[in-house]
Amino acid sequence: MIFVSRAVSPYWDNNFWEFFATLGKRLMHIACDSGSLAFDELQLMVLICIAIACGLLGPLLVLKRMVMLANSLSHTILLGLAISFLVSSALFRTAGFDMTHLFCGALIAALLTVLMTSALTTIFHLQEDASVGLVFSTLFALGIITVTLFTRDVHLSVEVVMGNVDALKREDLQLAGSLAMINMIFVFIFYWPLQFSSFDRFLAASMGVRCGFIHTALLILVAASCVGAFRAVGVLLVLSFLVGPYLTARLFFHRLWQLLIATPLIGVGAALLGVALARHLLTVFDMALSTGAIVATLIAVFYPIAYIIKISFQKRVIE
Repeated sequence: MIFVSRAVSPYWDNNFWEFFATLGKRLMHIACDSGSLAFDELQLMVLICIAIACGLLGPLLVLKRMVMLANSLSHTILLGLAISFLVSSALFRTAGFDMTHLFCGALIAALLTVLMTSALTTIFHLQEDASVGLVFSTLFALGIITVTLFTRDVHLSVEVVMGNVDALKREDLQLAGSLAMINMIFVFIFYWPLQFSSFDRFLAASMGVRCGFIHTALLILVAASCVGAFRAVGVLLVLSFLVGPYLTARLFFHRLWQLLIATPLIGVGAALLGVALARHLLTVFDMALSTGAIVATLIAVFYPIAYIIKISFQKRVIE
């Protein structure tokens, strides 16, 4: 069974290139599950799984103009966190924070957010962005009221919402891997309905596609993926994985199936470089920077670099 080893890390004192050399040597051990999983490897595997999970949903959200739903979820789950804390304290007499109860409360609040958003869009025919804004402001306000009235003396940990990629556990890898697998299965099975409903909902409906079911299922997966990823890597990195890799991939690819392949791969590349760079900065400069922040910064830097490469290539073709 794989477990995390913190005491003796094979990546200790590795610089950027040495990190990849060590990783290459240990790939066989990781694949065969014959040794301990170093903390750098745990970070990398969790980030890769989340990059795949978000990379598969990001293009669909952008095409539907609902990418800010993830940002909405990061605020509306405050209501679920506060209510789950109150319920667990009253019914189970738990001392402190029970992560299982808090996670369930956050997930329920996220599902409530997407179901209300979907209902406003399908029943009241509001635009997607208007539905997100209305639900976001309402549930977030209720969350603030609940926290102010009932949990004023309780400090709900920031990491519950923001995550901490530098303090991961094996359970986080299992959760991230499950999210990636579920999203891959969903996209594979419903690829054609997703494609039609993303570009032209009316054409999809005329062809017999159940757009309401596809739309609701997609939003539920987004909610589950975001809440699961929030616990591990935080809001900032989830939003980066959802949007940044897609924008970079969009510079070079235009078909949906190409975007669904390129977007996760770009996120995986950012995860690889981010973990290696974090280790390099710690080894060479003794700078213990946040790995999540480094990965998010790399995702942002990828876009202008890719844009410059594209423009340069186009100029050479014209010449």
